[in-house]
Amino acid sequence: MKADRLLIDCHAATMVPGGTAYGAIRDAAVVITNGCIAWIGPRADLPSVEAVETERLGGRWLTPGLIDCHTHLVFGGDRSGEFEQRLGGATYEDIARAGGGIVASVKATRAASEDELYASAMDRLQGLKATGVTTVEIKSGYGLDQDSELKMLRVARRIGREGGVRVRTTYLGLHAVPPEHRANRAAYVDLAVDHILPAAQAEGLVDAVDAYCEPIAFSIEEVARLFDKARTLGLPLKLHADQLSNGGGAALAARYGAVSADHIEHATEDGIKAMARAGVTAVLLPGAFLMLRETQVPPVGLLRAHGVRMAVATDCNPGTSPVASMTDALNLACVQFRLTPEEALAGATREAAWALGLQDQIGTLAVGKVADLAAWDVQRPAELAYWLGKPMLHGRWRDGVRTSADPARIDGPPDF
Repeated sequence: MKADRLLIDCHAATMVPGGTAYGAIRDAAVVITNGCIAWIGPRADLPSVEAVETERLGGRWLTPGLIDCHTHLVFGGDRSGEFEQRLGGATYEDIARAGGGIVASVKATRAASEDELYASAMDRLQGLKATGVTTVEIKSGYGLDQDSELKMLRVARRIGREGGVRVRTTYLGLHAVPPEHRANRAAYVDLAVDHILPAAQAEGLVDAVDAYCEPIAFSIEEVARLFDKARTLGLPLKLHADQLSNGGGAALAARYGAVSADHIEHATEDGIKAMARAGVTAVLLPGAFLMLRETQVPPVGLLRAHGVRMAVATDCNPGTSPVASMTDALNLACVQFRLTPEEALAGATREAAWALGLQDQIGTLAVGKVADLAAWDVQRPAELAYWLGKPMLHGRWRDGVRTSADPARIDGPPDF
């Protein structure tokens, strides 16, 4: 077998379900050809390989590259002042209704140039990359006019070209009603649905469409208009659903066959059953839960009982989840939502790939999958959800090419 790269002296948490915990292969070998996994298994079973490059990983653990499947990475300014207000007793709704919240980020984002948005987003991206992320979803939604929404999406595409990560872009035009349309929200819905989305699609800037379905944001009827339009354009759907109240968002996501329903703290059992029937992935966002000091946890027990996939993401954003560490998100998902470390890691790999519609390409270490990998200085995979703030990443590979840390060339006996 000819190969571009051979990885040995490692253990692999493949995250392939149905076998050992974490889909673990001890003393594994991984063969990479043309950016994809050509062979993976116990090193004792490794066929004869002629590799251009062989890397010995010194007994480290390999996982799929982590996937942050819900972020608002591109924005102007910050909202640390609102953090102080919330600590002083103000609620998220209080701040939003007073002109803060999303609207404050809209003002700063509109004022920023594409280069400024790119530079600030790349700064935040470093935290994600340092915690093993190789794929990032990035939403618009802080522009809320055509020029600014397209500007955000162009920046997200640029990050995908230049940032060392795979990027999926999501149009979130129904995120908030901008100040200039407060007296006529219907006019803004018309603009977001009938003009901005088609313009973004025509420019090749959109991979999926999302909306914020809450009483302080948009109604089921308004979101349905957007989703109907997205369907005509052939775009997958996502939904901010049932975060602050039971607004029927989970059922709406199921009705439209969305790839994910995100937050879902207040989703009912009927909504969860509908998600299960429709194959909708639940995206859990423990950073926002922490920062808003919420008390209603997502119905994880119901998600398990009805077989709904559970992804985990940072929700990196300026107001309610200033989290730029994927491993910290894993810890928070375990501590706050009682996920097991294996569920949390699956949520940032296998299940997150489903939340982006990329399950056939990434998310597990298996033959034919893209060779997006992360190597970790840990003794067991549970450590990835255990430590807060500890550097654990040894290296990342995207499309089979190492993007961080110096590889250890093989020139001596294996470590095992």
